[in-house]
This record gives sequence, structure tokens and C-alpha cells, in this order.
Amino acid sequence: METLTTILIGLATFFALWLGLALLMKTEYTVSRSVIIQKPLESVFSYLKLLKNQDNFSVWAKMDPNMTKTYKGTDGQVGFVSAWDSPMKNVGTGEQEILEIEENVKIVSELRFLKPFKGEATAQMIVKNSGESQTKVYWQFHGKMKYPFNLLLVFLRMDKKIGGDLATGLHNLKEILEK
Repeated sequence: METLTTILIGLATFFALWLGLALLMKTEYTVSRSVIIQKPLESVFSYLKLLKNQDNFSVWAKMDPNMTKTYKGTDGQVGFVSAWDSPMKNVGTGEQEILEIEENVKIVSELRFLKPFKGEATAQMIVKNSGESQTKVYWQFHGKMKYPFNLLLVFLRMDKKIGGDLATGLHNLKEILEK
């Protein structure tokens, strides 16, 4: 009986600590990477605003070349939805919808993850003139984790995890556009 009491007290202490620490932790994260592309801003932006083009440079799109892709609306316009479905856990099922386009400035989209875990994030592709025929492209992800799961952000290290994929995707984008 003493062992069971000790275990229960230990578990209660663990969960109380978890809940207390989670109160002190942030619930949001932002990850951003950038690259300079040797192309004029308008040319880069016109390529980026088409979500279908992400299949050419995004690390996540390349993880499962056999995933099912469906589209709704007109690509490059607000309201366009690109959906994917893959049996691979690290790809899963979800969709991306263009929420805002500020011509030659930024594209904002919402990512809705359905499987294996539900979640949402906001993605932005931002372009800035970086000299003659040079464009700096920023790829940003912003997400939230609800309390008390936000404590997992300490262990997930989102900047490192997502940041590497963003950097690789931007490198791929640079190679494609500079050919």
C-alpha cells in the first residue's frame, strides 16, 4: 500500500510540476529562414505565389512523391487550397490555403494538419529587394501549442527542426530560379 501511495504522490507531483511550468512557457513559436536569389523581385514573387510550385522546392512535398494532391480554386489567388494525403507519418494529411497576397511583398497561407496530429500554422513567403536583380526571400512559420502541451516546445526545438527544412527548401528554390 505504501508503494502505491508513493507512486501516486510521485505522479501527482510530476503533473503539478508540468502544469506549473507550462503556465510559465510561451504558447507560440516562429521559425524563419532566408536566402538571396539572383533574380528580380517580380520574377521571384510570381513563382512563389503559386502554391503548386512548392512541390518543386519544399522538403515536405518531396518526402512522399506518391502522395495524393488535390486543389480547389485558382492557384495564386486568395482562397486557393492545396491539399495532400500520405500514409507516411511525417507527411500525413492536411491542406494549405492562401489567406493573403500583397503583390510583390508577401503571401500568407494557413496550414491545417489533419493527420497524424491536428494542428494549424501560418506560413509566409516574404520578398524584399536586395540589390540589382537580387531578391531576399524569407520563409516563416508561426504556430501555437495549447496549454499544457506548450511545455513540449522546450523539447521539440521547433527552430532547429523546422528551420532546417525551411533552409533546405529555400536552397532548392534558389537553385530552381537561378537556372
